[in-house]
Amino acid sequence: MIDHSLVKRFRQEVGDRLAHQRRLDQANGLPPMTGEDERQFARALISQVLEEHARNEIGLGRTPPTVEEEEALAAGIHAALFGVGRLQPLLDDPQVENIDINGCDRVFVSYADGQEVMHDPVAESDDELIELIQILAAYSGLSSRPFDTANPQLDLRLPDGSRLSAVMDVTVRPAVSIRRARLGKVFLSDLAGNGTISRDIARFLTAAVAARKNIMIAGSTNAGKTTLLRALANEIQPTERLITVERALELGLDQFPELHPNVVAFEQRLPNSEGQGEISMAELVRRSLRMNPSRVIVGEVLGDEIVTMLNAMTQGNDGSLSTIHANSSMEVFNRISTYALQAGERLPIDATHMLIAGAIDFVVFITKRNDYNVGGTLRRYVSSIREVNGCDGRVLSSEVFVPGPDGTAVPHAPVSCLDELAAHGYLPGGW
Repeated sequence: MIDHSLVKRFRQEVGDRLAHQRRLDQANGLPPMTGEDERQFARALISQVLEEHARNEIGLGRTPPTVEEEEALAAGIHAALFGVGRLQPLLDDPQVENIDINGCDRVFVSYADGQEVMHDPVAESDDELIELIQILAAYSGLSSRPFDTANPQLDLRLPDGSRLSAVMDVTVRPAVSIRRARLGKVFLSDLAGNGTISRDIARFLTAAVAARKNIMIAGSTNAGKTTLLRALANEIQPTERLITVERALELGLDQFPELHPNVVAFEQRLPNSEGQGEISMAELVRRSLRMNPSRVIVGEVLGDEIVTMLNAMTQGNDGSLSTIHANSSMEVFNRISTYALQAGERLPIDATHMLIAGAIDFVVFITKRNDYNVGGTLRRYVSSIREVNGCDGRVLSSEVFVPGPDGTAVPHAPVSCLDELAAHGYLPGGW
C-alpha cells in the first residue's frame, strides 16, 4: 500500500522545485531542459524530498519509510508528475484492455482474457479525479484542451498511446473511459497469428494496400478498428509520405520512424473559452491535401469530414485508409450517407452513393464478441470484406469474404480487381 496523501504532497513540492529551476534557467539564458533531462532532474528532486522526509520523521521520533516504501513513494510521485497518477500501474499492465471510471471510487477494469473486475479508487475524491484529467488535458496532444464546466467533454491520447474519453457535469459524477493501445507496432502477420484474420485475408489486405486501394474499416466500439488500421498502415512502404488526421492523436505512426520516416500527424483543435480558434476535421482533411501526401489516413470518421475525405479519395489520393462505426459491412454506406447529410454540402443520398462508389474500394468489417463456448473469451476477428462495384441509385457491392464456420471471414466471391491484386502477390485459392 502507498500513502497517497504523501504522494500528493511530495508531488507538489517536487513540482514547485522543478518550476523554480525552469525559471532560473530562463533567467540565466540557458536552453530549456529536454523531456528526458527534466525527468532525470525530477528523479533527483524526488530522492532529495524523500531524504528530507526521512530525516524529519527521525527528528520527530517516528519510524522513517522502509526502502520498499520509499521506492513505492518515488514511483508514485514520478507517475503523478509525468504519468497518470494512480492509473499508472493499470497502464503498465499489458493485460489491461479497458478502464472505466464512474467516479473516483467506481473503477472497472477489463482484461485481455475477457475478465472484468472492480479496482481500487484512482483518486481521493471526484474533484481530484477532475484535476488529474485537467493536468493530462493540458500536456497531452498538440495543444492544451480544456476540461471544465464550459467544456465538459474531452478526448485525448495518453503518453502510452491509450485513448481517454472523459465527461463531467452531464453525468452525476465525472466519468472516464480509457481504451488501451496494447498493440502499438502491429503488423498483419501479428493479427493472423492471434486469429483476428486468416493468412489468406492477410495476403489479400497486403495486396490491397500495395495496389493503393481505398479501404474503410468498420466495426463496433472497441472492436479493434484502430489496431487493424495501424497494421494496414504498416504495410505501406517507408518511402511514402503519410498524412494522418485525427480528433485526438492516437495512431502514432510517427512514433516508428524506421517504418514511416515521413509522417505528418494532424489533430483537431477545439475552440477556446471564447469559442475561437477551432480547426475542424474537415478543414484538416482539406489542408492535408496541400501537404503533398502519398496517402491520407483519417483515424475515425464521425461527422462532416466524410464528404471532404471521399472527395480526396476520388481526386488521385488512392490508398487512403479510415475507420467508421457500423453494425455490418453493408450498413457502412447508410452511415456515410447520414454523415454526408450533416455536412455543409448537404449532399442528397443519391449523390452520396455516387461519391461512395467512386471513392471506396473495400469495406473491411471487424467483429467483437464473447465466445461463451470457450469460457467467455473475448474474440475480435474480421468477419466480412465487401467490394464496392459501382452505383445504380444505390451503392452496388459484393461480399467477397463472408463469415466462415468460426465467424472469421472466408473467400466467397471473386474480386473484380483481381489482376491488380495478383500483380502484388495475391493469388486466391478455390475460385
